Amino acid sequence: MKVKTKSKKVNKAWLNDHVNDPYVKLAQKDGYRARAAYKLKEIDEALKLIKPGDLVVDLGSAPGAWSQYVRRKLSPQGAAAGELNGRIVALDILPMEPVEGVTFLQGDFREPEMLAKLDALVGGKPVDVVISDMAPNLSGIESADAARIAHLVELAVEFSRSHLKPDGALVAKLFHGSGYSQLVKLFKETFRTVKPVKPKASRDKSSETFLVGIGLK
Repeated sequence: MKVKTKSKKVNKAWLNDHVNDPYVKLAQKDGYRARAAYKLKEIDEALKLIKPGDLVVDLGSAPGAWSQYVRRKLSPQGAAAGELNGRIVALDILPMEPVEGVTFLQGDFREPEMLAKLDALVGGKPVDVVISDMAPNLSGIESADAARIAHLVELAVEFSRSHLKPDGALVAKLFHGSGYSQLVKLFKETFRTVKPVKPKASRDKSSETFLVGIGLK
């Protein structure tokens, strides 16, 4: 019973934080599906990554907030619907409600057949920006979780190596902790410029951070 009580307290505290979160309120006001949109917005505005006419691949896209942000960046009027100057291809293991102008593929990025389908959708065209908000279901066992996180980041880097334009960029989510320095090393071996970013929209308590790689070596 004590565990249940504690769990209820934790859930109540999280819910309270969530309801009073300024980014949650802002997302509701701006029509974004999740507060995560502002993480990408902050990174993009600082580094000027996404431009009209770009081909953008969104990995781990559900519920769709990052695709929504990119969609607005590729719209001549910054609109959530209507004309689109560019292409967005999104993939997630979870279902995602349609976002106008976004081609969505549901499946596991770790499976070779899904990668082949994604390749077919990209159609052999060089990609301008890869954005990855992928995260595994965490078990609480640090070594196992670190390995799962690293594997997804490594796959995103590998995909970027073979699909990005020479001056393209990868934005990938990862977590401080075991394996972090090795992933930074991998980025530095792959990209000419590497920037770690902790957006203001990331919760203070979270070990979540983002690495941005620009320009393939």
